[in-house]
Amino acid sequence: MNAPIGTDEAIARQRFMIMNAVRIGSLGALIVGLAIARSVIDLPYPLGVALAVGGLLAFYFGPRALARKWKSSAGDDAQ
Repeated sequence: MNAPIGTDEAIARQRFMIMNAVRIGSLGALIVGLAIARSVIDLPYPLGVALAVGGLLAFYFGPRALARKWKSSAGDDAQ
C-alpha cells in the first residue's frame, strides 16, 4: 500500500501545482493578447499588446517570485 504523503511533500506538490497554474494562465493571457493584437479578436490593439506583454512577464517571472516568497516565508517559520 502507499504510505501517506508527508506534510512537506504535500506542500511541495501544492506549490508545484500553483506554479504550473501560473504558467498556464500566463500562457493563456499571452495567446489572447496576441490574438487581440493581430485583430483576430475585435478589441483595441493596446489592450492586446498589454495583455501579451503582461502574460509573457508573468510566465517568466511569476513562478520565480512565488518560489522566492515561499522560500523567505519558510525561513520565517523556522525561527
